[in-house]
Amino acid sequence: MKQRERRPGQKRTSGTAGESRRDERTGRTAKPVARPAPARESVGEAAAPVAAARALITRAGERPAERVPIILESLGAGDFHLIDSGDGQKLEQYGPHRIVRPEAQALWRPSLAPQIWEKVDAVFTGDTDEEGAGRWRFPKAALGETWPLNLLGVDFLGRFTSFRHVGVFPEQIVHWSWMKDQVQKAGRPLKVLNLFGYTGVASLVAAAAGAEVTHVDASKKAIGWARENQALGRMEKLPIRWICEDAMKFILREERRGSQYDIILTDPPKFGRGPNGEVWHLFEHLPLMLDVCREILSPRAAGLVLTAYSIRASFYSIHELMRETMRGAGGAVESGELVIREAGLDGKTPGRALSTSLFSRWVPK
Repeated sequence: MKQRERRPGQKRTSGTAGESRRDERTGRTAKPVARPAPARESVGEAAAPVAAARALITRAGERPAERVPIILESLGAGDFHLIDSGDGQKLEQYGPHRIVRPEAQALWRPSLAPQIWEKVDAVFTGDTDEEGAGRWRFPKAALGETWPLNLLGVDFLGRFTSFRHVGVFPEQIVHWSWMKDQVQKAGRPLKVLNLFGYTGVASLVAAAAGAEVTHVDASKKAIGWARENQALGRMEKLPIRWICEDAMKFILREERRGSQYDIILTDPPKFGRGPNGEVWHLFEHLPLMLDVCREILSPRAAGLVLTAYSIRASFYSIHELMRETMRGAGGAVESGELVIREAGLDGKTPGRALSTSLFSRWVPK
């Protein structure tokens, strides 16, 4: 189904919503007919709506406790930090490269002087919409398409794609850190399912921590990029299943098989297409996707994490959906926003917070 970014410069798709802002997620999101989707790639014949696959299960019991609003904040990590933002743009450090990309939510003025913004290695130009195509300009010298990066001890490749993404969504570091902690303290190998897995950074973090990982993305390019990342870090022996398939089709089949997972990460696009033309619309298909995810959570599950990008909705919309989905399961649902805080030129000086996405997370206690 969805994916956030498109592959290096192309659209991507993952799961029923194959493409998404991630197709850069090798991509991250998929695009509607009018605009290209960032993440998965594959287009196929039109398919019947996935929502018709099965009816929603009527849940009984009390809704989980709630913790709202929660703001999960990152000041940067590893080779990344947000230097400054403003005037509809953001200035970021990705390893050796300082880059400028569009950011519609940066309504304020930049804090740093114009000459600092001008001394950068790469600037994304063209369509400023997250799902629109554009190109990179290199003010100093032409740069290679990829370069090495590291987050949470995992090596991976950054890549200049035509959908402005670079192969990682650093705001997710807060979820990955939480997941890593759950895996390390479990005292047993946890099974992690990463839906719309994009370039595999989360999957590598989980596997390196000791989990058995199933990574699903509908974009062949995203899967290829993920495998490159695995090889870069010499992590080929880690227990990761790389599956190129529509996310909804995959989890429905897992439900029929009786498969179970201890942690599920799902990051669907607003709109996307799967490898065989499956169509995904978040507002139409998310209830079923979460319903199926609940059915394949193990009795000793550590959590179900949902992230939603670029949607016109309050976090309460996915919060209440998650609580209804997890009726009778106990635990708590915590929801809010993921934000990245400016860290200045030195990466250590806190500035303004930039909102990146909504999230909802069920935990057993």
